[in-house]
Amino acid sequence: MSRISQPDPELTHRLTRRGMLGVAAGATAAALLGAAAPATAAPAAATTTGTTTGGHGRPVLPPGRLGIQLYSLRDKVSTLGFAPVFAELEKYGYDEVEFAGYTQGSAGPITLKQLRRLARDHGLTPIGSHVGYHSDDPNAYTFAQNLTKVLDDAQALGLRHIGTASGPFRYGSTVDAWKRAAEDFNTYGAAARARGMKFYQHNHSEEFSFATDDPEVRLYDVLLAETDPDLVFLEMDIFWAYSGQFRFSERPDGTPAPFEPLDYVLRQPHRYPLFHVKDGVSDPANTYGYRMTDVGDGDIDYQRFISAVTRLRGERLAHHWQAEHDNPAGSLTFARRSSEHLHSLREKC
Repeated sequence: MSRISQPDPELTHRLTRRGMLGVAAGATAAALLGAAAPATAAPAAATTTGTTTGGHGRPVLPPGRLGIQLYSLRDKVSTLGFAPVFAELEKYGYDEVEFAGYTQGSAGPITLKQLRRLARDHGLTPIGSHVGYHSDDPNAYTFAQNLTKVLDDAQALGLRHIGTASGPFRYGSTVDAWKRAAEDFNTYGAAARARGMKFYQHNHSEEFSFATDDPEVRLYDVLLAETDPDLVFLEMDIFWAYSGQFRFSERPDGTPAPFEPLDYVLRQPHRYPLFHVKDGVSDPANTYGYRMTDVGDGDIDYQRFISAVTRLRGERLAHHWQAEHDNPAGSLTFARRSSEHLHSLREKC
């Protein structure tokens, strides 16, 4: 199993991802194609609770909807470049890619036109990208500072979705602060829709915390209520949502406030075009309730989660499932095993 242990995985995730964003040319490096060869075959992914692997039932994963967040493969992109990484993803059965910056320290400069063509040549659809929400730097590559440039680049790549992995904490953690952030998101959503794209926000666990001025109010509920459902969409990171469930199922005064992440999706499935499929081993001693691991090695029941969404009337092909691991022990091995596991899941008879 590929498992990590770190004192603050969410903080590390945010800080390292922030450094990946932007469109500056990456440093040049020698591309050693041989290093992109598949890792030695690993044992079949473990069966998670309630999961049916193999068999003859309908695949849980809809055809053409498996992607990967390229942040998980940043080490290989930085040393090899996009081409060898995309070639591996094609062999592993991926259909889509989601960006976390358009160079990621790539081995040699690459234009957006080249990047789009390269993905297409390997049968991969660029489905979305993470960009920062705001910055104190007026020249920063963020929605707040350079919205037009962000959307120009997304359009050049042919993206259907453009979003942020930043939390809506720009103005604080009060109800009014999140209402202000929601106004920002509505603005970005309207601008994205005018270009034929959907703006989205990717959660971590803190979004499920409570407003500092009203502990009866969950901040994620403010985001949902105050953003226009036709303009602002969500990419649920399922791992961080269940971490939020672990952390914030009680209010600050200790009164129960249970919630089920899947219920958010089932109530408004149209608001969740994208998901991050990220696994974790349950660990109540960990601050976040889980230790991140490769998809299929953890305790999150993806047969249940994906099936519940795709069984909804008209929803089977309406969502995109992006595998991710913030710090995999072997990034290409993670990509391969995640694809194998998710493709092996079958509907229960």
